Amino acid sequence: MEIKEIVSYYFNSEANLVEVSFRTIEDDEDVVRIDTINYDVVESYGFDLVTESFDFFADDLDEEVYEEDEKIELDEDELITFLNEYYIVNPDSIPEPEFY
Repeated sequence: MEIKEIVSYYFNSEANLVEVSFRTIEDDEDVVRIDTINYDVVESYGFDLVTESFDFFADDLDEEVYEEDEKIELDEDELITFLNEYYIVNPDSIPEPEFY
């Protein structure tokens, strides 16, 4: 099983969780797999997925509104690499395919 593509992801920094939707090379285009992984697990595998954010317009925004709307960007290539490694070590953790 190998990850083909990331469909979407969301990093909840308050809960320290990464929710990721992806497809494997075996999955059709109408299939997605969804998993939620504690970011501590990601770090224990030696990965730091959070990328630097360059917010040129941050000074123009109210800080409270900005923080609520801020999406933390992850390095998708590193996320795929992590997921492939994680599911090799934990094959029982591979989420079941869902049709959408």
